[in-house]
Amino acid sequence: MSTWTPPLQRMQFVIEQVLDAPASWREQPDFADLDADTAREVLEQAGRFAHEVIAPINGSGDTEGCRWQANAVTTPAGYPAAWKAFVEGGWPSLPCAPEDGGQGLPSLLNAALYEMLVSANHAWTMYPGLLHGAYEAIRHHAVPELRARYLPKVVSGEWLSTMNLTEPQAGSDLGLTRTRCEPVDADAPVVNGAAVTVTGNKIFISGGDQDMTDNIVHLVLARLPGAPAGTKGLTLVLVPKFMPDGRRNAAWCDGIEKKMGIKGSATAQMRFDRAEGWILGEPNAGLAAMFLMMNSARLHVGMQGLGHLEAACQIATGYARERLQLRAPARPADADPAHKGPDPIAWHPAMRRTLLDLHAQCEGARVMAYWTAILLDESEHHPDATVRKERHELVALLTPILKAFLTHLGHHGANEALGVLGGHGYVHDWGIEQHVRDSRIALIYEGTNEIQAIDLLMRKVLDRPQRLEALLDVFRGEIETLRATPDGATGTLRTWAETLADEVETITTATAALQASRAAAPDRPFLVADDYLHALGHSLLAWSWARLARAALNDTDTARRDWLHTVTEHGRTWLLPAARWRWQRVADATLALGWIPA
Repeated sequence: MSTWTPPLQRMQFVIEQVLDAPASWREQPDFADLDADTAREVLEQAGRFAHEVIAPINGSGDTEGCRWQANAVTTPAGYPAAWKAFVEGGWPSLPCAPEDGGQGLPSLLNAALYEMLVSANHAWTMYPGLLHGAYEAIRHHAVPELRARYLPKVVSGEWLSTMNLTEPQAGSDLGLTRTRCEPVDADAPVVNGAAVTVTGNKIFISGGDQDMTDNIVHLVLARLPGAPAGTKGLTLVLVPKFMPDGRRNAAWCDGIEKKMGIKGSATAQMRFDRAEGWILGEPNAGLAAMFLMMNSARLHVGMQGLGHLEAACQIATGYARERLQLRAPARPADADPAHKGPDPIAWHPAMRRTLLDLHAQCEGARVMAYWTAILLDESEHHPDATVRKERHELVALLTPILKAFLTHLGHHGANEALGVLGGHGYVHDWGIEQHVRDSRIALIYEGTNEIQAIDLLMRKVLDRPQRLEALLDVFRGEIETLRATPDGATGTLRTWAETLADEVETITTATAALQASRAAAPDRPFLVADDYLHALGHSLLAWSWARLARAALNDTDTARRDWLHTVTEHGRTWLLPAARWRWQRVADATLALGWIPA
C-alpha cells in the first residue's frame, strides 16, 4: 500500500513563488511563450500519469521482477503498456528541441516530471532515465546519417537507450576498459561515423534488454587498435540491438542481476560479439562524448533522491497521523479534550522531530534541485553568452552536490521513515521498505557519492575557486535581499540573513584552512571530501529554507505559510547545527588517518 500523491501545490509554489521560474523563461527566447498556467497543466498531467499509471504497478513489479531467458528479458506485468502510454503522451520528448521533434520545454519541468516518476515507481523510471542523455550525445556527436536514423526514435521514445561503461574489472576506473572496437574497413579513415565492430563484456547495464521497445540504442565505450592507455584511449560507439536492415545484432544479454532493489529494472550483463556499430564523436574522445550522458544522468539521479524522500515523507506522515500508541506528553491545542484513549504517534516528540526532519529536508531539497534545473536551462538557452557561462560554472559545481547529497537524504530519509512505522515498516505492505531498498543504488551508480565528493572538492572548489565564490555571491545576494525585505515584528528574515552570513563565513574559513594545509598533507582533501560535500549541501539547504521563508511571508495560503515557517525554523534550529561538525573536520589541519591496510 502506498499513500503517495503528487505534491503539485508545493511543486508549483517553489517554481512560481520561491524561484520565479516564469521570469527566467521570459528572458529566454526558447521559453518566452511558456507561462505559469501551461507549466501547471504539464505538471498536473505528469502527476496524473505517475499516480494512475505507474504507481499501481510499483509494488507488483517489485514482487515479480524481471525474467531472463535465452537472451531475452521480460519486464513485470504492466511495464510495456505503461511505456506505450508514456510515449503516446509525448513525455520522452518533453525537453528535446523542437527541430528534433521535441516539445522544447525547460529542463525544470522535466526534473519535476522525474521527481514524480521516481516517487511513484523508481524501477520503471530507470528505463527512460538515460534517454535524454542519449539524445544529447547523438544530437551533438553523430554524423548526419546516424543522427537522421536514430535521433527521432530516441526523441519520441519509440526506442530506448543504454549507457555501457562498467566492466567486471573496470568499475569507477574506466581507464581499465578492455572492450575493443575494430574498423570494418581497415583501409578507410577512422573518423566519426566510421563502421566498427565491438567485442567485450559490460555489466550493470540498466535496460540492457527489455520487451518495452522494438529496438535498443546501445552507447558503448571501447578501445580502437593502438589507442592510448587509460581514459584518453576510449571511443564511444553506437550499437543498435537491431540493424537498419532488420538483422539481429550481436549485442547479447547473457543474464540479469538479482538485486537488492529496483527489481523491475533489468540490470543486464551484456556481451558484444563483434557487434556492428558506428563511432559516435571523435575517435579516442569517447569519454567527453559520454559525459553528456553522465552529467544528465547525475542530475536525474539527484531527482531520484528527492523522489524517494517525498514518498517517504508522505508514507511516514500518513501512518503517524493514524497510528494510536500511548499518551503523548503534550497534545495539540485543538485536540478534543474529551479524547481519553491513546494518541496518534504524530503527537509524540520523537516522532514529531523525525517527521519534521524529513519534511524540512524535502522542502529544501526541492528548492535546490529546481534551482539547479533553472540554471541548467539558462546555461543552454540564455541569449547572453556571459550569463550562459556563469550558469554553466554554477551547474558544474552543483551537479556533484545534487547527485550525492540528495541521494543520501533520499535513502537515509526513507530509512528514518521506516522507523516511524515500526514493525509495519519492515514488511512489504506499506511500501516504505521498498523505498529503502530501491533508493540505496542511487548512492552508488553514476559515480559513487565518494567520487562525487572528490570531484566537488578537488576539481570544482580547490582547483577552480571562482566557482565556489560564485555560489557565495548568490548567498550574499540573498542576504542583502533578506535584510531589505520588511517582515513585520517577527524578525524572521533578519534571522535568516544572519544565519546565511554565518554560513558564508564558515565556508570561507574552512575552505581556506583546507587549501592552506593541502601542500603539507596532500591526502587531506580526499579524507574530508565527503564531509565537505555534506556540509556545503547543508549550507545550500539553509539558502533554500531562507528562500522558502521569504516567499512564505506574502503567501495568501495561511496554512501553507504557517507550515513553511515551521519546517524552515526546524531546519535552522535543529538540522543546521548538526552539520557543524563536518565543517570542523574540514578545517582541522591535524586530522589524519594513521593506518593503511596491508
